Amino acid sequence: MSDILIRRSHTMTTKAARQAADRIARRLDEEFDLAYEWDDNVLVFRRSGVSGELVVEKKVVHIRVRLGFLLMAIRPRVEAEIHRFFDEHFGPDSGPTV
Repeated sequence: MSDILIRRSHTMTTKAARQAADRIARRLDEEFDLAYEWDDNVLVFRRSGVSGELVVEKKVVHIRVRLGFLLMAIRPRVEAEIHRFFDEHFGPDSGPTV
């Protein structure tokens, strides 16, 4: 297993950030058949070879993606896509959080 951990600050309300995360999850479900469900403000997702959580907090979102052995070779591409999705849905990184 290979983990990708990304923490990103944002300036949205928690409700708006959760809606953005939900848009991401719906898109991933459509494109990659990624099953997901909410557990409070934690979006839990999975499919064969991939699992993880996206946590939505007041000023920050963080994601942990666990890639199975067969997907480890495309880790850089997956990580780049996560950053692109975060830029698109949460805006550019607003810097370190306090």
